[in-house]
Amino acid sequence: GLPTKHTTRRGLPTKHTTRRDEMPQNSIQTCEIFDVWGIDFMVPFPYSRGNKYILVAVDYLSKWVEAKALPTNDARVVCKFLKSLFTRFGSPRAIISDRGTHFCNDQFSKVVLKYGVTHRLSTAYHPQTSGQVEVSNRCLKRILERTIGENRTSWSDKLDDAL
Repeated sequence: GLPTKHTTRRGLPTKHTTRRDEMPQNSIQTCEIFDVWGIDFMVPFPYSRGNKYILVAVDYLSKWVEAKALPTNDARVVCKFLKSLFTRFGSPRAIISDRGTHFCNDQFSKVVLKYGVTHRLSTAYHPQTSGQVEVSNRCLKRILERTIGENRTSWSDKLDDAL
């Protein structure tokens, strides 16, 4: 099942984090599970059932991964994904993304403002901030490759199995 504020994905109690374990940007203190999410797109394989992209969100504390296969990577699909994420897990304190136009636009800004979420941009100077999502993307792609085997156009069907 889903982790709670006090358990990890495997249902084990969360370890007490030290400041060193937390994100390098001092302005964000990861206090509780689902407080800070990293978000990014990956383009894994050829089109699959009309989908080309996977939008990935990773909770920084628990490492819980949410992902959705999508046909486009525009602001509209990102905002819909965020609303779904916030409905399921509550509004986080912060969302961290790269400077892609699908994350840096009026629609995105309105959604995070409405839910009271701070939008942080990962920078070249703080690669660790987006590193969590990039590591998850690499792992997810490896798992998907193993799960789908030869039929690379079936990846969107296998996404839930890979999570």
